[in-house]
Amino acid sequence: MLRFDTAKIPAQLSRTFPMHKGRLEAFSDGVLAIIITIMVLEMKVPHGAELAALLPVLPVFLSYVLSFVYVGIYWSNHHHLFQAVKHVNGAVLWANLHLLFWLSLFPFVTHWLGETHFATLAVAVYGGVLIMAAIAYFILTRVLLAGHGPDSTLARAIGADTKGRISVVIYAAGIGLAFASTWLGIALYAAVAVIWLIPDRRIEKTLAS
Repeated sequence: MLRFDTAKIPAQLSRTFPMHKGRLEAFSDGVLAIIITIMVLEMKVPHGAELAALLPVLPVFLSYVLSFVYVGIYWSNHHHLFQAVKHVNGAVLWANLHLLFWLSLFPFVTHWLGETHFATLAVAVYGGVLIMAAIAYFILTRVLLAGHGPDSTLARAIGADTKGRISVVIYAAGIGLAFASTWLGIALYAAVAVIWLIPDRRIEKTLAS
């Protein structure tokens, strides 16, 4: 009669079927691609063939450009981050879904921003989504660090995450300033985007070394 040691089954399964990061990355890429698609579909064709017909849709276009840059920044940094990730667990999956939830609100706040021509409340809510996405990304990095340890390549690559902390402060300032001047709020959101346009090379340098 065959006998199985059931105490060893969980350990054997964990070695045979580890939780790979590939599906998480593929799912995230797909969601971000859909977000961009929805945003561009919200841009309506102008009524007229003359140059003046473009003026009414200019705020919608500007809000789309800003949001497109932000989605691109998150995609790029998410890709760089997971280059140093060796494995994932359930907590990482949920933390990643939490990030994708806030990013999935980009089409809504982007369209609202453009349709209202950068109204005060729309600018403030847009900043609220930005700050929540930044916090969600921070939580994702902390959950990943918890699973890899303080001496891992990931921990050395992330470091103190100074840019991430500064970004949250600037977002908060932008939300407050939006009630005084909507363009000051937008300017601060754009400034954070400029800060992050240059990809963070820490992970690449750490992996190379």
